[in-house]
Amino acid sequence: MTLNYNIALAFSAVLTLLLFPLLTVGELVEEQPLVLKYHNGQLLKGRITVNLIWYGTFTPIQRSIIVDFINSLSSAPNAPLPSTATWWKTTEKYKVGGGSPALVVGMQFLHPAYTLGKNLKGRDLLALASKFNEINSITVVLTAKDVAVEGFCMSRCGTHGSTRNVKSNARTAYIWVGNSETQCPGQCAWPFHQPIYGPQTPPLVSPNGDAGVDGMVINLATLLAGTVTNPFNNGYFQGPPTAPLEAVSACTGVFGSGSYPGYPGRVLVDKATGASYNAHGANGRRYLVPAMWDPQTSTCKTLV
Repeated sequence: MTLNYNIALAFSAVLTLLLFPLLTVGELVEEQPLVLKYHNGQLLKGRITVNLIWYGTFTPIQRSIIVDFINSLSSAPNAPLPSTATWWKTTEKYKVGGGSPALVVGMQFLHPAYTLGKNLKGRDLLALASKFNEINSITVVLTAKDVAVEGFCMSRCGTHGSTRNVKSNARTAYIWVGNSETQCPGQCAWPFHQPIYGPQTPPLVSPNGDAGVDGMVINLATLLAGTVTNPFNNGYFQGPPTAPLEAVSACTGVFGSGSYPGYPGRVLVDKATGASYNAHGANGRRYLVPAMWDPQTSTCKTLV
């Protein structure tokens, strides 16, 4: 079972441009509030080990950007506000119990030899994700910028789903995220690149100087939130289970207050570098994280 996540910005922007000129003020219909229904399934709780599989070539700096991000969600108490930990804390408002899940980076497997080739199918991702089958863990498969993955760019920037342990039959959650630096940055690395469609606003400067990896952080953040709140397709989501809107994918394209299709919203900007961000993380890093749906207020919650 695999849940797809795709950046809906392009579709939203085109839809807005097509529809709004045709409507008068009196014809506008009040938008219904977004509600992610809980489907009474299992959620991920407590301490969760996040194992990383690096498929292809990643530099040590690229790996540290992502490792620092994951660690900062649960274990960066001294990070200035607004912080990635504050953003992640919203997950505790879902019925996880005992506070937000504590993510801890576990094992890392470097796979620079491309033994499965540079054109991966869904079954290849499952084979990689099955390397770790720990209880209460998430396996994250990260593919390098020169690795093409089935459906990448055309319909998705990453996926999350689950595998089953052959011996225990227990399910383990997994995530895949690809580096879109050279393949589809306008779709999967927005707003650090101009979008493929819609308003062509100037791209933001990425906070860690790597648009592809900073784009991966956005997609990874989206999928981590979706995984803990809907790990096995029966948690929190709206719409069909085969293409659900989840905790963050329900708020696609929103990073700061005042956002609209094609505009990520008001975010923080470093005066020295011009880099845009909205959250402080571990080891002095800064990140741009997407809005997360708040089940208590039924709104997309931003940090700034």
